[in-house]
Amino acid sequence: MSKRLLIVDDQYGIRILLREVFAKEGFETYVAETGEEALNIVQNEKPDLVLLDVKIPGMDGLDILKHIKDYDKNIKVMMMTAYGELNLMSEAVKEGAIAYFLKPFDINEIRTSVKKELC
Repeated sequence: MSKRLLIVDDQYGIRILLREVFAKEGFETYVAETGEEALNIVQNEKPDLVLLDVKIPGMDGLDILKHIKDYDKNIKVMMMTAYGELNLMSEAVKEGAIAYFLKPFDINEIRTSVKKELC
């Protein structure tokens, strides 16, 4: 059974890029633009790992992270941010994120980190 990956970002281009990269790697990939969409996918599809942007309109990434961890502590979460705010990233790690990436990110770094966690 292939591993499930959820990509949550409000930027269409990033969602599509990451979905294509990880689909080629053999992951079952899902994408969400909003926190509400993301949480619905978490409950219905139970992804193994979530790549989660910090700045999501309506519900920020830290809130989404907390909801994911309340739902299932075993779902791995990696954060992405264009705002290198270290206090946000340290809060995310405290809430259960296993890694974070600064945008613009190195796609190979994300690919390697995800594969290391799921393969």
